[in-house]
Amino acid sequence: MIPDGILRELTEQNAAKIVLLVADGLGGVPHEGRTELEAADIPCLNKLASESECGLTDPVARGITPGSGPSHLALFGYDPLQYEIGRGVLEALGVGLSMTARDVAARANFATLDKGFIVDRRAGRPATEKSRELCALLSKAIPRIGDVEVIIEPGKEHRFTVLFRGDGLDGRVEDADPQKDAHPPVLAKPLAPEAERTADIVNDFIRLATEVLEGCHPANTVLVRGFAKYPAIPSMTERFKLHPACIATYPMYRGLAKLVGMKVLEPRETIEDEFNTLSREFEKHDFFYLHIKKTDSYGEDGNFDKKVEIIEELDRHVPTLLALEPDVIVVTGDHSTPAVLKGHSWHPCPFLLWSKYCRSDGAERFTERECARGSLGRFPAVEAMALMLANAQKMKKFGA
Repeated sequence: MIPDGILRELTEQNAAKIVLLVADGLGGVPHEGRTELEAADIPCLNKLASESECGLTDPVARGITPGSGPSHLALFGYDPLQYEIGRGVLEALGVGLSMTARDVAARANFATLDKGFIVDRRAGRPATEKSRELCALLSKAIPRIGDVEVIIEPGKEHRFTVLFRGDGLDGRVEDADPQKDAHPPVLAKPLAPEAERTADIVNDFIRLATEVLEGCHPANTVLVRGFAKYPAIPSMTERFKLHPACIATYPMYRGLAKLVGMKVLEPRETIEDEFNTLSREFEKHDFFYLHIKKTDSYGEDGNFDKKVEIIEELDRHVPTLLALEPDVIVVTGDHSTPAVLKGHSWHPCPFLLWSKYCRSDGAERFTERECARGSLGRFPAVEAMALMLANAQKMKKFGA
């Protein structure tokens, strides 16, 4: 990892444009002999890979299964072990909440509780409009817990955000989420003595929410995790002299982009909308982060075929990207979400980098196995930003 001070000295502005295309959870492991990428019909990505330098990235370190927050920070050039950011903050920023120093933010799910067990952590993925109704119900019923204000904001589908606002709150609280179905609920636990009161408030909130939601099957309880207070982090403009923009439909990723100083653009819901936004805004920024979510969602659902379909849909829009003639294109995942594992995994992510200055590998396809043979080898994802900047000629020579 290049120290921040060196990066600030080496980077320089020019008109070159970089597009970082992240298909969330892109990497897989074989199912009936093929990964999702190997099963997909993706002629455009395969052609791009044949003209690119390819490799595999480790989001945090070998053997570590990352969350989306640290794995995206790495792609943005921030060491995720140095800049540890709670997911609640990212969710809060992503749904448009403003945080104060008195706040602890948390990410929450509606879930299904049956006979003392969490049988569906996502409550069947209710429609976003239904979740808004449930959030309004909770907001009206639980405006405060003691002297702590409770602020609830809906996200997408089963997700929502909670801000606990009051004096003396501490974000060092263990997740109140069993993380897997067919397990009993778990209580929030303090990770430091100063967080005991905060954990008690969280547990009171879960208890009250479950009472309010009784009879709202399947969304009859809540899971709360990712507790955090607002961190101090330098912007991408400060670190890399970029004027970056984000195109993402899900709140968490928009929140992460805001945290590192990106302007969040406004697509609607579909992959086509996202690429149309890229085309419309292309002249206004020099770095674009374009995020595709459903590859990860279907991986977590264990739906191999649907994940393949999303990869194929993404491929159909690659010509829109190429027509804009960016100077640097990177296509990768933030982490792997193999459908056979139904969750994030430690497997490295396929990575391609195209520019007119790259030494193409001649890869035949954009797959995990082909990328493993690429000239970039297997490398930490945090090094990707320096590669993008260098290929955009935004890095000066180091030393005499």
